[in-house]
Amino acid sequence: MWTALLVVLFTAIFVVYNTFIIVEMREKVIVERFGKYHDTLEPGFHFIIPFVDRVAYRHETREQVLDVPHQKCITKDNIEVEVDGIVYLKVMDAYKASYGINDYRLAAVNLAQTTMRSEVGKITLDDTFSERDAMNEAIVEELDKASDPWGVKVMRYELKDIQPSQDIVLTMEQQMEAERDKRAEITKSSGERDAQINTSEGEREASILMSEGRRQQRINEAEGEARETALLAEASANGIERVADAISQPGGSLAVKMRLTEQFIDRLGEVVDGADVSVLPMEAANLKSFFEGASEVTKPLQHK
Repeated sequence: MWTALLVVLFTAIFVVYNTFIIVEMREKVIVERFGKYHDTLEPGFHFIIPFVDRVAYRHETREQVLDVPHQKCITKDNIEVEVDGIVYLKVMDAYKASYGINDYRLAAVNLAQTTMRSEVGKITLDDTFSERDAMNEAIVEELDKASDPWGVKVMRYELKDIQPSQDIVLTMEQQMEAERDKRAEITKSSGERDAQINTSEGEREASILMSEGRRQQRINEAEGEARETALLAEASANGIERVADAISQPGGSLAVKMRLTEQFIDRLGEVVDGADVSVLPMEAANLKSFFEGASEVTKPLQHK
């Protein structure tokens, strides 16, 4: 009797468990009846017929993150790199996700790897670092086209890591070091050039200032000499004017002649005294005393 009761109890529990089903908010459930698609259950409480209906598939409706493993790719310039990424997808149609493909997660990962190898092969190694956004968009576009029959929407794809081989890494480091050395040399030469330019400009400015100073000095000296010459000329003109006034007075002409005679006789005497050869009689030098006497005679005439 107790055995029969236990059997009935377990049978009732089994029937109840397979009759009522609760679908959570984050999923959709595919129900089959006699092995054939019957309905897609939305979140909530549902009733199914035991032994007739069964839950065939449960699909996550939230966005899923799938890791794409490392794989070796060859770039356009024949350099081997290891690339991995992350795929973000979401089930949009539970029916297609159930019957359109066996395992959409595995298919999405394999398709992402294939597409990633194709996209990496279109660009060079340098572009793989600078064209990540373009590569991500291209991979998403290809995955989205392929996954549409699966009822899956590829939201985005992200390249997680691009790792060249060790030889390539060493070569790139040497190249970057050479580039840094080149930039340092360019900076140093630019500084030396600027220093030379500044020095030459300073020397040029100094030369200009010195030449300006010398020019001003010459101008000042010339103006001083011109002023001095003008003053001397003015003094000479005044002297000549006074001499002319004196000559125009009565007896002035005779006085001038007597003065010229005296100077001539004085100069003649100096020449005769300093000469080794006498060209005139020595008595000619005594003409001075003759003229001096003559001047004494003419003085009373000048007073008259």
